[in-house]
Amino acid sequence: MSTTVRPSHRKYVVAAIMLATFMVAIEATIVATAMPHIVGEVGGFAYYAWVFSAFLLAQSTTTVIYGKLADVFGRKPVLLFGAALFLVGSLLCGLAWSMMSLVAFRLVQGLGAGAIQPVTITVIGDLYSFEERGRAQGLNASVWATSAVTGPLAGAIIVEHVSWSWIFWINLPFGVLAMAGFALFLEETIAPRRVRIDYAGAALFTVAIAALLAALTETAAPPATLALLGAVFVASGAAFLVWERRASEPIISIALWSRRLIATVNGATLLAGMAPIGLTTVLPIYVQSVMGRSAMAAGFALTMLIFGWPLAVMLSGRFFRAFGLRRTLRTGGLFVPLGAALLLLLAPDSHPAVAGAASFLMGFGMGLISLTCFVLVQDSVEWSMRGSATASVLFARGLGNTLGATVLAAVLNLGLAHHGGATLAAEVHALLDRPDGLARLAADPAVRPLFDQALHWTFRAIVAMALLTCVLIWMVPAGARHAAAPARAPTPAD
Repeated sequence: MSTTVRPSHRKYVVAAIMLATFMVAIEATIVATAMPHIVGEVGGFAYYAWVFSAFLLAQSTTTVIYGKLADVFGRKPVLLFGAALFLVGSLLCGLAWSMMSLVAFRLVQGLGAGAIQPVTITVIGDLYSFEERGRAQGLNASVWATSAVTGPLAGAIIVEHVSWSWIFWINLPFGVLAMAGFALFLEETIAPRRVRIDYAGAALFTVAIAALLAALTETAAPPATLALLGAVFVASGAAFLVWERRASEPIISIALWSRRLIATVNGATLLAGMAPIGLTTVLPIYVQSVMGRSAMAAGFALTMLIFGWPLAVMLSGRFFRAFGLRRTLRTGGLFVPLGAALLLLLAPDSHPAVAGAASFLMGFGMGLISLTCFVLVQDSVEWSMRGSATASVLFARGLGNTLGATVLAAVLNLGLAHHGGATLAAEVHALLDRPDGLARLAADPAVRPLFDQALHWTFRAIVAMALLTCVLIWMVPAGARHAAAPARAPTPAD
């Protein structure tokens, strides 16, 4: 089994990958900007968070399932199915008449999005040798960076000048073009064989991960609800492990995930996913509330993260040739804690450039880590397992993002309670609930130092996550390149 594309057609496949990636990537930022306007029209503020959570749950729980299906049925049909489902969900979201209907249709969108990211990255692994992969992945990473910058602006323009439905319908032309590119230019040779789909394993895995992510995203729920979600996660997770060990064709190969290289890479990816999500959620608050800077200055700090990540990915091909895969990975592992350590130097009178430097270093390190991890796992397995291996890395990163946001929110609350007690902590929360809360907090001499100390607790937690990431990265073994990997001869550096 193999994925083949004529040399003259590879650029069209990459263009289709970029279009598909763009429509998924921009959805995260464009919806966030438009949601207050949507709530004002359709009501249902109580379900506000679930517009985002439904998409996340569906995407996260199906990533590894689509990875397995891509190994069994080929990349092309899974990509076409996922893109079509995403477009159906986008069309329905624009027609939503209530918040509950919007949540349901966002779930459909997420089910489609779960196929696009892991399978597109797998296709890049199929078509390019590891020396060439940095440039192709760099183009893909630049799509995420562009979406992060243009999404909020596009969302604001759309809700101000046309119907909010177009924040979803804007995906339709991109999706149709991407599907046409895959249908016309992506060629595969699939050996016919009888396949038994592990429906029970897929169902148990979906229930377990949905319960876990629901518990992590709804930490303010009543204790009884959280306990029930925890029990569901434990029971379905245990049943899943028992079932997968006995299944003839498991949806998730326990043996694959247990390999030392894949286990350490996924562990490092999970920890690495926790650190940057903390940066994106905590750093803008610090810049605006403690440093008293504008939203533009806070945006500059995060833009440096977005700039550093794709830059590292695009340069990684040169690093692979000069230093080899493991040294490139370890270099990325050093950049992340180095950038995180700069956060500890932030003070109310610091220049925003310090925050920007911290973001850039962490983003550069994450760019090296993300691509090198994909290359290592993809080149260590044969074609028929590459989709599952790629999806496992993406799943680890997504779970790390969710865990990181939850853990750092808890650390911030602990810091507020420790330094200010219940009264001042409640005052800070009340200020943050106001539209002008960050500006008022920066001008309050009693609350501002408290918030500074509490946010430094979260910075220390980010440093701890970054250091653990670095330690686990140094434990990643040398990857054995599989004979079926598309390849030139290995260079001496490799």
